[in-house]
Formats: sequence, C-alpha cells, structure tokens
Amino acid sequence: MAKRPLILVTNDDGITAPGIRTLIEVMNSIGDVIVVAPDSPQSGMGHAITINSTLFVEEIKIDEGKQIEYSCSGTPADCVKLAINEIFDRKPDLCVSGINHGSNSSINVIYSGTMSAAIEAGIEGIPAIGFSLLDYNWNANFKATKSFVKTIAENVLKEGLPKGVVLNVNLPNLPKKDIKGIKVCRQAKANWEEEFDKRKNPQGREYYWLTGKFVNLDKGEDTDEWALKNGYVSVVPIQFDLTAHHCIQNLNTWKLNG
Repeated sequence: MAKRPLILVTNDDGITAPGIRTLIEVMNSIGDVIVVAPDSPQSGMGHAITINSTLFVEEIKIDEGKQIEYSCSGTPADCVKLAINEIFDRKPDLCVSGINHGSNSSINVIYSGTMSAAIEAGIEGIPAIGFSLLDYNWNANFKATKSFVKTIAENVLKEGLPKGVVLNVNLPNLPKKDIKGIKVCRQAKANWEEEFDKRKNPQGREYYWLTGKFVNLDKGEDTDEWALKNGYVSVVPIQFDLTAHHCIQNLNTWKLNG
C-alpha cells in the first residue's frame, strides 16, 4: 500500500476559522495532516515574521478529525517556519494555506498572509498552494470549494511544481453547479485606490481608517480577475524570485562605475 502523503495545513484567519476547518477536512481525505496555524486572525500580514518577541505554540484539539493541530502566536510565515523546523520530523509532501475568507487575486497576493505562508513553504522546497474564497463573511459557505480544492491538491501531489513556484488559487462565491471549471491564468494588473478617513478620538488625537476601492486595469481574458468574474476557479502560478530579469540587460548599459 502506498504511503499517505504528509500535509501541512495553515492559514491567516486563525485556526478556528471555518475556511481552515474545511481545508483540514478535505486534506484528511488525501493524506496525514498536521495543522500549524495562528491562534488569532493575521489577515494582511504579508510575509511578516516575528523577531522581537517570543513565539508560543500549543497542541490543541478543535474537532474530532484525525489531524494533529498546533496553534501558534505568530504570523502565517512563522507558522510554516516553526512547523518545518520544530514540529515535523520530515519535510511535508505538501503545504496548503487557507481557505482564506476573501479574495487573494491580482495585487492582493502581495499583502496576503495566506499566500505568504504558501510562499514560505515554497522557499523551503515544499510544493505549496494558497486557497481563497471570494467571500469575506466569517460564516461563508465553503461546501462548493471542496471538490476543486481536492482536485488541485491531488494534481500537485502527483505532478509536483516547478522549483520556485507556488499556486495561488481563488474560488468564486458560487454554488458548485454554477462554477464552470478551473482556468490557469496570469495575475491581473489591478490595484487599490486607497483613501484615509481622518478622524479625532475623544482626547483630540488624530487617527486614520484605511479605506479604498479595488480597480481592475486589465481587460485581458486570460487573467484571474476575468476567470473569477466569469464563474471559473482561477489558478495562478507565482514565483518568489522578484528579479526583473528582462531589465538586467538594459541596466547594464548604464554608466554605473563613475
């Protein structure tokens, strides 16, 4: 009998979030699961790590699933680092992060704790996937995501991923019957137009609330935003080598040596 794969599950919404509970359920049907996830929400943390304070990890039991679980006081990236270096006795075969409550498509991948956890695993040479559902509601219905999550995870376990690549998977907030399928896409060119709502507290000190709107500047039909708008699950391969390779030749023409 083939050995079951060892799977690390994490997220940024916290270990009790409905999204990660769904992801754990799906991964239990595929392999042996160890969960290392934040003990409280860590959304928008990006790739932050804890360097100036202590980290706490506690083994806990939240439901009757067969997974082993640890809650961590740190960020999503902290969770992956601790899992690999302190908790696992061998490198996991797969790391899955999510299922995030809300979109991580387009530019949102930069700010995402969900995706940073997956990227941290990828840096360690572990095939990794971040999953997100386009519903920010804590009580979002994740039922329609299960078969797509399982299909993508099983394919990564079977086929592997290129070195330096992780997958950013976003799922539309639709009933399963209305989801048209899975599309491999590129990241759409889009951004947030931020606004700061300036106020004063009762003591007269000024403070700000960050607000704004998401603007899709990309009209292509091969992007994650197009796929999601048209009822598809989007799969974007992303890389953590941030070098702009196409720019190197041009920069070498500059007079940089005085």
